Amino acid sequence: MGLVRLLRIIFYALIVRPFLIFVLGLNVRNLEKLYVSDSARLIAANHNSHLDALVIMSLFKISQIHQVKFVAAKDYFCRTPFLEWFSINIIGIIPIDRNGATKDPLGPVQNAIKEGYTVVIFPEGSRGKPEKRENLKFGVAKLMECNPEMKLTPVFMHGLGKSLPRGEALLVPFICYINIGDEMIWSGNKKTFMEQLEIRFDDLEKEISPKDWK
Repeated sequence: MGLVRLLRIIFYALIVRPFLIFVLGLNVRNLEKLYVSDSARLIAANHNSHLDALVIMSLFKISQIHQVKFVAAKDYFCRTPFLEWFSINIIGIIPIDRNGATKDPLGPVQNAIKEGYTVVIFPEGSRGKPEKRENLKFGVAKLMECNPEMKLTPVFMHGLGKSLPRGEALLVPFICYINIGDEMIWSGNKKTFMEQLEIRFDDLEKEISPKDWK
């Protein structure tokens, strides 16, 4: 086992996971659906907080963590050379240029899929208002179209927008709910696939019946 892989395991197993369990508290439904396959796939989740990706990463088995990466904004996670190294190698991000500097912003994600990684993606793009879902973007459908044999696992999360909302630095403890859905396959049509994914998020949200945050 290489040093970087060992450091990544230590980061998630001994720092992130205990913090999330004992400080926030996680209520996870259908966790076994995250383990249905060891092959590369997409994990698509709603997005409300910087904690979202860390929570999903912490749900994987220790033996799987090195096989999982998540899509994140390059301008945020790679602001300094050290932060870039730490974010890519230890946290496990796939840095995406959202400023239009590259012709194919999904190129790095495609490369990760070809290398056999499971990729966590947030179809809403940037974080929205706390506990409010935003319109889904077609990037996830483009990835499925380019990799039609790949499967996608939908994940709905509630409460993380309360714990660490956008623009806030102070973490507030809340019980957070995660509901994991059945795998989806490519429908053959981008619009149809996005409609199916939206319905799947609706169903996962209804299953946990989250209360409105006022």
